[in-house]
Amino acid sequence: MFTDEPRRSVWEQIRQQDLRAFASLLTPAVLCQAATVAGVAMGRGPLELATLAWLAVSSALHTTRNFADVLVMTLKLLRDADAFGRTWPAPRKGRGRGKGKKHDPRPQDLDSLSEEAFVQARSKAPACYWMSLILVLGEKFRVEHAPLLNWGGHRLLALDGTSLRLNNWKALKEHFGTAANGKQARTTQARMVMLTFPLVRMPWKYRLCPLKCSERTCAAELLKGLGCGDLVLMDKGFWSYGLFWQIAAQQGFFAIRQFAKAKLKTLRKLGPGDRLVRYCPTDRKWKHLPRSMTLRVIRYQVPGFRATALVTNQIDRRITPRRWVGLATRSPAGITLDGGVYHRRWEIETSFCELKIRQRMESSLRGRTVAAIEYEVAGHVLLYLLVRWLIVEAAAKHGLAPLRLSYQGAINELLDIAPALLLADSPRAAAVLVSRLLARIAAHVVPLRPGRHYPRPNDTEIKNEGHGRYRLPSKLRKCKA
Repeated sequence: MFTDEPRRSVWEQIRQQDLRAFASLLTPAVLCQAATVAGVAMGRGPLELATLAWLAVSSALHTTRNFADVLVMTLKLLRDADAFGRTWPAPRKGRGRGKGKKHDPRPQDLDSLSEEAFVQARSKAPACYWMSLILVLGEKFRVEHAPLLNWGGHRLLALDGTSLRLNNWKALKEHFGTAANGKQARTTQARMVMLTFPLVRMPWKYRLCPLKCSERTCAAELLKGLGCGDLVLMDKGFWSYGLFWQIAAQQGFFAIRQFAKAKLKTLRKLGPGDRLVRYCPTDRKWKHLPRSMTLRVIRYQVPGFRATALVTNQIDRRITPRRWVGLATRSPAGITLDGGVYHRRWEIETSFCELKIRQRMESSLRGRTVAAIEYEVAGHVLLYLLVRWLIVEAAAKHGLAPLRLSYQGAINELLDIAPALLLADSPRAAAVLVSRLLARIAAHVVPLRPGRHYPRPNDTEIKNEGHGRYRLPSKLRKCKA
């Protein structure tokens, strides 16, 4: 098998120059470590795993171009700037009419890349490689910025899921399935479940699965490998006795809104709206687990909304005061400043918005096969992780909070400075540009708007769930004077 050394060496140089903004994060050592963890080989050809990772990130950044055009666009910029004018290797010519030999492994042009060659190379990079790469980067981030992930002595995690609209190609429809009801009925969709660090909106793990696969099943896979003392914030849809014991078995903790039909027997009261309960599910599928679990229920109410309750397995009041779990912090003027630790779960909703809308992931998925969709989604998640890391570094350098910086502003600054970084003639010049990029990212500070929210249509109306079932609105209707 020919490795096509001329093209491989040139593409290696291109990759290192095009990813200069992430050079300190997405290093060759990280790429090799991810391949080792996943149990796959890096490859020796031009489209090795390092090149595929570069093309995935660049394709997520340039959503209007296909995978082959991303490489050609970069090579055109370098050729026009004469960056490789002296070292650009020419293809070997054959005899006769000047064409190359039939069996010559070297290409006629180094910037030629067919979609077929890309598809064949992409098949050698399974989904487990991208999961391992994101895990390795997440561990590296934890080592460097551990204090930013902690809240009250716990590493804070948020778990939630969303759906991705896909094109109605036959292969995608058969694998991922279609929505069964609602306005998007018979629309091909995939389910995506993600585990993030909400205090910096950094993704840690994710799963892309068919729509028929439940979020709880995906969550069971994502929650493997929790650390001792981790606190997982979950929505009510993840209420599961199996997930509760899975987290507790790893010496972790969780906080979740109370499920209305869950039968909780009160053991004793700890204070106003605070009690210990025993949860004994009757479902026989949990018969391999202990029959009961001691939990803590904290009931509270945010002004303007119905009263709600949080359930957690952190039952020590000395470690977890009532306000630490659920109640909001308010200023003397009555303005809500902080929604408590559980309300940090909403940061993952913002992450989905930034990933799907601001980064245009959902509107730019153009693959026709399952492997193509998995590759594109991995590229978008990897780009989101890297940009978020730049935002954290920019915030630390200028003394700001990471969540106060605009993600849309960071993406725009990255696109603006990308050509200059690509054509920088020395590592020193590239370092100056990266420092300038961090300063520009830090300039996009989101104004502080305490208590600001965006009401949804009919947010105060009773919801008809069908089959004679109705759900009360979370938000209360304001009384007119």
